[in-house]
Amino acid sequence: MSMAKGTQAQSPALHAADSHDLIRVHGARVNNLKDVSVELPKRRLTVFTGVSGSGKSSLVFGTIAAESQRMINETYSTFVQGFMPTLARPEVDVLDGLTTAIIVGQERMGGDARSTVGTATDANAMLRILFSRLGKPHIGSAKAFSFNVASISGAGAVTVERGGEKVKERRSFSIVGGMCPRCEGRGSVTDFDLTALYDDSKSLSEGALTVPGYSVDGWYGRIFRGCGFFDPDKPIRKFTKKELHDLLHKAPTKIKVDGVNLTYEGLIPKIQKSMLSKDIDSLQPHIRAFVERAMTFTSCPDCGGTRLSETARSSKIKKISIADACSMQISDLAEWVRGLKEPSVAPLLKALGDTLDSFVEIGLGYLGLDRPAGTLSGGEAQRVKMIRHLGSSLTDVTYVFDEPTIGLHPHDIQRMNDLLLRLRDKGNTVLVVEHKPEAIAIADHVVDLGPRAGTEGGEVVFEGTVDGLRASDTLTGQHLDDRATLKPAVRTPTGKLGVRGAGTNNLQDVDVDIPLGVLTVVTGVAGSGKSSLIHGSVSGQEGVVTVDQAAIRGSRRSNPATYTGLLDPIRKAFAKANDVKPALFSANSEGACPTCNGAGVIYTDLAMMAGVASTCDDCEGKRFQASVLDYHFGGRDISEVLAMSVAEAEQFFGAGEARTPAAQKILQRMADVGLGYLTLGQPLTTLSGGERQRLKLATHMAEKGGVYVLDEPTTGLHLADVEQLLGLLDRLVDSGKSVIVIEHHQAVMAHADWIIDLGPGAGHDGGQIVFEGTPAELVADRSTLTGEHLAAYVGG
Repeated sequence: MSMAKGTQAQSPALHAADSHDLIRVHGARVNNLKDVSVELPKRRLTVFTGVSGSGKSSLVFGTIAAESQRMINETYSTFVQGFMPTLARPEVDVLDGLTTAIIVGQERMGGDARSTVGTATDANAMLRILFSRLGKPHIGSAKAFSFNVASISGAGAVTVERGGEKVKERRSFSIVGGMCPRCEGRGSVTDFDLTALYDDSKSLSEGALTVPGYSVDGWYGRIFRGCGFFDPDKPIRKFTKKELHDLLHKAPTKIKVDGVNLTYEGLIPKIQKSMLSKDIDSLQPHIRAFVERAMTFTSCPDCGGTRLSETARSSKIKKISIADACSMQISDLAEWVRGLKEPSVAPLLKALGDTLDSFVEIGLGYLGLDRPAGTLSGGEAQRVKMIRHLGSSLTDVTYVFDEPTIGLHPHDIQRMNDLLLRLRDKGNTVLVVEHKPEAIAIADHVVDLGPRAGTEGGEVVFEGTVDGLRASDTLTGQHLDDRATLKPAVRTPTGKLGVRGAGTNNLQDVDVDIPLGVLTVVTGVAGSGKSSLIHGSVSGQEGVVTVDQAAIRGSRRSNPATYTGLLDPIRKAFAKANDVKPALFSANSEGACPTCNGAGVIYTDLAMMAGVASTCDDCEGKRFQASVLDYHFGGRDISEVLAMSVAEAEQFFGAGEARTPAAQKILQRMADVGLGYLTLGQPLTTLSGGERQRLKLATHMAEKGGVYVLDEPTTGLHLADVEQLLGLLDRLVDSGKSVIVIEHHQAVMAHADWIIDLGPGAGHDGGQIVFEGTPAELVADRSTLTGEHLAAYVGG
């Protein structure tokens, strides 16, 4: 007995499985990381901080999450791996203690016309099943309620082999889908403004067509002249009805021109296939401008924009059709679902109710399931992706978040913090890249990268607790308790921009005067109608330059020099100095190294294995032919210029024999937005979110306009960079511009001359102006949520 007591009293030895409580990273060298080594505690919340471009994403996403995903992919058969994205092993010596990583990034959701909030979260799929079981009249399976499935029917003879004999049988089939036949499930129909397609006073031979790429001198001219459906030398306004129909709408028809077999097709179906089938943002600028000019998008008259056929809309549950349910605000839809008591579909009702409650809990209860996914902001898209993880029973998973507070009002950040802590408390490891002090404050462990950005960053400058970070002398530590003060005096407006009867999305017939010649901040909780007001009523007007949150597109061949247009004046300067063609100084054109085609590296595809990239031996990674590097300008060749930082290049092109004012102007704008450390030839794919946002801002600053609209310019910006942004906004206003900023950051609000606050809530609880005035008046008033948080921030 005493022996047993003695045994119980002994402390149990640590089990071998309990010794893996750390994620160990040693010698990480992805992008700008300089042999970084860190040990991260599991089942804790770790926040990664540091200036934009310091290496946070390279460590968290490019190293830890990437290796976790790669190792999970390797557990599948090679057949399955062939269909998956191939991932290379990150440059790191040791990666130990990894768990399954679930990445919730800040990429916008796909801009596909048929993708909605409901389809992206599976809420629509559950709703379709519900209506197929309970809807009256019963019209068919769940497909009958899907706007992605068209109704098809057919009949014909089929040959079946039976008992060694072939027997012909007549078969028929029909599929009942929910797609509206008029708009094909898109909700809107497109009409063409014919005056934008051609000048009817001219003939085709005289160049009547104004569609980009449809020149009479080229291939299309040959087809139009030789098709025989109309006279190419007759002005279009004199065409008969049949001739005009053949020009615009004729179905694909085989023709022979000069002995060559070709297919002739009307102008409108041709444009629809070549231009309208693509995402408008991915089109080249001149084609996008044509599409926006020539197309008129109107709500489909047959389905009223619901995307669904009349049959799908006729089946109802308690007088509500699936179209009505999808157009409801999600918080209202959740209540309606809870009111349905039907034992036969009880598990479905519970699952659907839980999903809808997750929307409300995460602060997206103001959305509707029919909201197009491409119209969500970066922050909204990220929170929609979180929904499927909230109710998950998985534990010991690593959740990786990229700035989850983007697009959130200070009032909503607390709710996001609670969600992150809840994920952690279920036994998960939570890794968060973040800049907001309110989100950093909840961390169990902080890793601060720096000391600066780009080549001056990539090192761990602090690791420990939030209090330790506050006491450290790192850039984040110094700025963690920064609080902007209200300006002692605000600028006087020089005029006003009137908005009358704004009703986009949830706006409730809003009238507002936006002052000109000052810095105006439009704020309010997420979903209150800020973007609807500004993008719906101000953007698009003449003289208004809009910098929205859309991601910048670019392959690994694109770099800051090509994206900003900086390479054009540089190429011309090199060409003029050496009396050769400008195309020689482009790695995407005649000057490209023939071995690697100007990529600088040679890629070897290894099917389901990660491809191998090796530096090109001929150009040594410089991307240009050897003969091109013999041409110099200001004592440098083109590869040396592209290897310069923005700050170096600004000095180089600013004075001396290399003086090039056009290049220096662009470089000055890049330095103004805090990108002086970026290398001109650095691939766009290696830039962080904050760097891309600022590069876009620098590009738009070149546009001629009196009013600048900036949508959350502090996205991805470190506390220290926000000061620089405020200085830039001041310089814009002082130069005579009007600046309108949609923003949640209290430092930007405090710095404003005028604040327009929308609310009081989100969705149908918002859409009204709840305050107009100076920041000091808002703090003194404290009548709105924004006023309360701003007062607490400035210590008012």
